Amino acid sequence: MSDKNRMNEEMSLEEAFEELDSVIEQMEKNALPLEETFNLYKKGVHLVEFCNKKIEKVECDIKKVIENE
Repeated sequence: MSDKNRMNEEMSLEEAFEELDSVIEQMEKNALPLEETFNLYKKGVHLVEFCNKKIEKVECDIKKVIENE
């Protein structure tokens, strides 16, 4: 299963942050070929987008709870 598909399924926010940390660590090694670095960059972008969507959903849910009280 590709990482993007896994993100579309229910990866937790914590798992996504851990994966993003791993991507950053790999990119900081500086010993990677350019193409591999670019692929890691794209993966990182997808992870950031995924995390932002998850956070926005939680914020929306919190607003709904507050409005219903």
